[in-house]
Amino acid sequence: MTQPIELDLPHQLGKDEARRRIADNVGSLKDQMPGQVADVAHEWRGDTLHLTIGALGQEVLASVDVREADVHLKVELPPMLAFFAGPIAEALKRKGSDLLLEDRRD
Repeated sequence: MTQPIELDLPHQLGKDEARRRIADNVGSLKDQMPGQVADVAHEWRGDTLHLTIGALGQEVLASVDVREADVHLKVELPPMLAFFAGPIAEALKRKGSDLLLEDRRD
C-alpha cells in the first residue's frame, strides 16, 4: 500500500506565473533531491505537472497541481519508502516553494 503525502504551498503569483516558474525550474529538480535519485520524468497535463521519480530502486509518483493562490503537492510513496514519509513531508514544506522561485540558472 502506498503512503500519500499531500500539502498546499500558498503563493501570490497567480496561476499562470506559478505554472511558468515551475516549468522553468522542473529541470533542476533532480539536483535538489537527496540521495541517489536515478531519474526524474515529468509531463504537463493542463495545469498539473505529473512526475515519476526513481529513488532508492523505487518509483515515486507525484503531482503538482497549480492553482490561483496555491500549489497542491501529492506524492505517493511506495511501501518500501513509507518509513520516510515524515522527513519527506518536512523537506517538501521547507523546499517545495523553491519551484516557485525565478529561474536563476543563467
